[in-house]
Amino acid sequence: MSTTLSKPAASDSVTRYTIQAIDQMKSMDSGRDPDLLRAILKPKCEITLEVPLRRDDGKFVSFQGYRVQHNDARGPYKGGLRFHPAVDIHEARILAHLMSLKTAVVNIPFGGSKGGIAVDPKQLTLRELERLTRTFTSMLGDNIGPLVDIPAPDVNTNAQIMAWIVDEYAKKHGHSYGVVTGKPLELGGSLGRDEATGRGVMIAVREAAAEKKMNLKGARVLFQGFGNVSSFGARLIEQELGAKVVGVSSSQGAIYNKNGFDLSGAEAYYRKNKGLKGFAGVEWMTNDELLVQECDVLIPGALENAITMSNAGKIKASIVVEAANDCTEAEADAVLKERGIFVIPDILANAGGVVVSYFEWVQNFSSHYWEIARVRSELERTMVAAYNQVSSTAKERQLSMRMGAYTVAIERIVRAMALRGM
Repeated sequence: MSTTLSKPAASDSVTRYTIQAIDQMKSMDSGRDPDLLRAILKPKCEITLEVPLRRDDGKFVSFQGYRVQHNDARGPYKGGLRFHPAVDIHEARILAHLMSLKTAVVNIPFGGSKGGIAVDPKQLTLRELERLTRTFTSMLGDNIGPLVDIPAPDVNTNAQIMAWIVDEYAKKHGHSYGVVTGKPLELGGSLGRDEATGRGVMIAVREAAAEKKMNLKGARVLFQGFGNVSSFGARLIEQELGAKVVGVSSSQGAIYNKNGFDLSGAEAYYRKNKGLKGFAGVEWMTNDELLVQECDVLIPGALENAITMSNAGKIKASIVVEAANDCTEAEADAVLKERGIFVIPDILANAGGVVVSYFEWVQNFSSHYWEIARVRSELERTMVAAYNQVSSTAKERQLSMRMGAYTVAIERIVRAMALRGM
């Protein structure tokens, strides 16, 4: 295992937005310590592992594993684990940085981390996947824990994988459900965690529409994506806000109908056919084509860098709510701003998941578990307070909502660093 300190590449959008916010903050207040402000760009720790696996047929293979711990000034590191062939240290740096900002903007006492294994879990048997997960957990050792770094499900990981981590961690450290979040309910998981990110997106849409004086009754909402976040978000936006979903997509392509369609029917068709192509009463198109269709609210909820210079000038929505991480390139964000499109950034819009993960962590420590009504009420309170703080900061300082969110997050992190004497 190697542990190093390094600076993330400045080419990714998250780092560029951070630098932009820091520069604006320095220009407005010369009393801030510029060195401390820029220290937020650097991850505190990077862990690279060679994770061995004995396959069921006896063959020995190994996979690269990573964990980047960005900043823990405000509390233990927090972030997901991905099992995907494209996982690498650069991606982990970007997403760990983003998690530090996300936890700060919604004011929960965590820092940011991210990691995973560069593996295609579909190529492993269930027994192989369990062995790989347990070996990775054992190798991470004291680098994770309920007061150190708390992993959670992400791409291609789920509650079962979290359960294996709980069990493996307990062998050396004693029983502690709080080592991960996103667990099965039987092992200390929280009610409402599955819907949390989608519910947070719905709240962000509602608050943004109220601020821009948009009537959501019958408003056309378009989702890029149809996974956990988008499926819950779409359902809640129709049921609780009265809007109509006019488009959703999968990795194979997208469906669109400017007048809306049967969302529950599309969900059932998707589950049965493992895709959306062939669903009746809609147009079939590519994901790129979907992004530029007529709508009132656009919610990119699937791919990183979905909004680029090639499509930013063609987007027809009045409001964009980022349900996916790092989904707008920095240059494209400037185009959206110039066109007067109101953007709710990812570090605010999709923070519902980590908020309810925090609730799960709190419940694990108290061994007292909440009813679903309390989870939803506390999520509502937290998300609305965060939205209002970002909005007021943006208006007071004449910033975009993105720069308002980054300013709120960075100021909270830097204050914590200064108070702790970092």
